[in-house]
Amino acid sequence: MKWFGVVTLFPQMFDSLLKQGVVGRAHEQGLFKCEFFNPRNYADNIRGYIDDRPFGGGAGMVMQPGPLQGAILEARARALDKKARVIYVSPSGKPFRQKDVSRFLEGSSWIWVAGRYEGIDQRVIDSSVDEVWSIGDYVLSGGELPVMVMMDAIVRNIPGVLGDAESLVQESFAEGLLEHPHYTRPAVYEGQEVPFVLQQGDHEAIRRWRLKQSLGLTWQKRPDLIECRVLSVEEQRLLVEFQQEMAQKGHSK
Repeated sequence: MKWFGVVTLFPQMFDSLLKQGVVGRAHEQGLFKCEFFNPRNYADNIRGYIDDRPFGGGAGMVMQPGPLQGAILEARARALDKKARVIYVSPSGKPFRQKDVSRFLEGSSWIWVAGRYEGIDQRVIDSSVDEVWSIGDYVLSGGELPVMVMMDAIVRNIPGVLGDAESLVQESFAEGLLEHPHYTRPAVYEGQEVPFVLQQGDHEAIRRWRLKQSLGLTWQKRPDLIECRVLSVEEQRLLVEFQQEMAQKGHSK
């Protein structure tokens, strides 16, 4: 079982993740456990203040080190692995990618720190945080949403969470490419027909079509992924076919 600890001022925000959908079912089934540690419970004042003005001046408030350290220490004590690594989410962190999910699956326990206001005291990062991660180059009101994004990506890869494990293999970025288009019934909808190859049951032809579409969509939308990928002979041929088909239709990137 995986154990996740979250240091947050707003644990109720996580209800939307832990009580709904695939992740909610996994939580209910005990495939992972999530506990919350509110820094306000470790404040040294009656009103539970956990933030103060930044030294040197400037707008906003900064979360104080004492309450955060108290919450992190309690989380470490509760973790299945007492050497659980502490993650802080911040726009300045390392970009979180699909390939990073497997690394999080290797450990049994992880602790996330969700900051608020202008951020957290740097001394907490220096002394108690092991890794800093980001979900994108933008600023949010707090770290709860990034933590939920990372948890969702990780939990759905825990064995037994998804009913069809094969779906993980076919998803976008699983092989470093964007995912191919999907179709379902009816075969014709408002004059638009499902590609003929998908209706014939030729599994090898379907595999090639899906790979061609993945390569082509990645070339169109994420050329950076194509540039850093060593294409096999088959992939090179399929990508050229896709490009030629787009040129014939009068389309380009």
